[in-house]
Amino acid sequence: MQMSQAFRPLPHAPLDASAGGGEALPVWDLSDLYAGQDDPRLKADLEKANQDAAQFKARLSGRLAGLGGDALAAAIAEYEAIEEVLGRAMSFASLIYAGDAQNTANGQFYQSVQEKVTEVSSNLVFFTLEVNLLDEALLETWQEASPDLAGWAPWIRDLRLFRDHQLSDELERLLHEKDISGRSAWSRLFDETMANMTVTVSGKEVSVSAALNQLSDRDREKRRAAAEGVSAAFAQRIKLFSFITNTLAKDKEVMDKWRRYPTPASYRNRANMVEDEVVEALVSSVWAYLPKLSHRYYAMKAKWLGMEKMQHWDRNAPLPSDADTTIAWPDAVKQVRAAYHAFSPRLAEVAAPFFEKNWIDAALRPGKASGAFAHPTVPSAHPYLLLNYHGKARDVMTLAHELGHGVHQRLAADQGYLMSSTPLTLAETASVFGEMLTFQAMLAAETDPAKKRILLAGKVEDMLNTVVRQIAFYQFETRLHAARRNGELSPEDIGKIWMSIQTESLGPAFDFTEDYNVYWAYIPHFIHTPFYVYAYAFGDCLVNALYGVYKDGQVADFEQKYLDMLAAGGTLRHQELLAPFGLSAADPEFWKRGLDVISGFIDQLEAADG
Repeated sequence: MQMSQAFRPLPHAPLDASAGGGEALPVWDLSDLYAGQDDPRLKADLEKANQDAAQFKARLSGRLAGLGGDALAAAIAEYEAIEEVLGRAMSFASLIYAGDAQNTANGQFYQSVQEKVTEVSSNLVFFTLEVNLLDEALLETWQEASPDLAGWAPWIRDLRLFRDHQLSDELERLLHEKDISGRSAWSRLFDETMANMTVTVSGKEVSVSAALNQLSDRDREKRRAAAEGVSAAFAQRIKLFSFITNTLAKDKEVMDKWRRYPTPASYRNRANMVEDEVVEALVSSVWAYLPKLSHRYYAMKAKWLGMEKMQHWDRNAPLPSDADTTIAWPDAVKQVRAAYHAFSPRLAEVAAPFFEKNWIDAALRPGKASGAFAHPTVPSAHPYLLLNYHGKARDVMTLAHELGHGVHQRLAADQGYLMSSTPLTLAETASVFGEMLTFQAMLAAETDPAKKRILLAGKVEDMLNTVVRQIAFYQFETRLHAARRNGELSPEDIGKIWMSIQTESLGPAFDFTEDYNVYWAYIPHFIHTPFYVYAYAFGDCLVNALYGVYKDGQVADFEQKYLDMLAAGGTLRHQELLAPFGLSAADPEFWKRGLDVISGFIDQLEAADG
């Protein structure tokens, strides 16, 4: 069952009680999924799915090898239909929970739906396992004789990528059913602990998200107070967060051993349909570029702020000349929609319902999930976007980013539930491209050189957060999981790994205080989706190269080829998707080309500073 969400890698997780500009912000309407938690249709859907799944297993378990091509194609279509029902129910429950995780009833509802979906889907586990056991020559013969089965070829191809790593049917079903009392339970503990935490900042109790948001405040004393409050709050609970992290890392080690994955990141790479060596090329390229990127930029920023050395709470500080203008929500919407339309009227048309039909939740309220994400739900419905809008330029970029995910998911919906979802590496393509379109439009419209410089610096910081910071997170995970294999790690052990990576990645412009060693604990990706984070850097560098091709006019009919790429969903791999644009992620120069875009922006800032 697909349950992917594309999360925005914000430099912090903003949430407070007031909207930027004071205007009413949109709240999503989830009734396109279900009318409410007590909607009779939800109960009926789950009951019917349970019956269908049981009959599906009784009729087909142990018999796939004798079906033939057309019958197997029909079985896959039936499997997809049941999975989509489960996906709709689980999407609804997870969005309800994301809207207010502090509400006990929401947590109970989410858990009850998850348990029911797990129970139903346990009868479907056999199917993918048996498809993987089919003889390759037999499958090829069936596909040649059956156009219907040939249509499922991309799904079968991606499924069989995990063929060498699957266990026996009994073990797979056991692991599937135990997940709700295993990894999922630990993830929920993390989420609820975060949602219920408060931070004391200058004597006032605020949410973690509100405190993190203050790390971008213009007043350095407010930033310092917020940073100290966050450090104290996480230090108070660091044993719990360390225990969760240790437990999940050990759980992953055990699973990787049983499934025969060579490295802790190998499963994620296969799920992303990207080769281990391509990921390593990306990571090593970014690490080699640190002096040209983060080290160089933050040295400039320290000078702009009048500091010999910055502390971690200065990393996202506004520049002295930044007017800190608040952008009203309607103006943000207008800017983003105009940028999308200027590139492609068709893309703007696909984006329109998000604003016109309450598919976005941008309001600020306690208990709401921090940061931002786009949830694809199911093709028979539509995606939903979650943001926390404060009215800053960065929030406009976040809207453009998540809208990119949304239009990507809508365009790919025709591929169906099993083949519409893209690997995480490619899931960031439309989002980062939409963000780049919006940024370039805002930059072109700005005539004041000082304001243009602020926009450019803001974009560089976002790109550093997306590329350098995410690869630093990946390096942290890599070292943490390697160290965990030698035994349980103390909070101090984890803190040392974190501080070492941060020092390497951010460079000599920073003089880190010791209390920064707990900041690893608030990153949800480490808990929910291990090794997810490099996908952001992959997507950003990919889009930098792609946007360069677009601006240079190197590819005829770029717009249509771009739309076709999004509409392909998960049916094509990155090599096939990039080929029409003359790009290849396997080319060593590909990553350099993307990183040079960031370096070029820093060159422009240095020239303006000169």
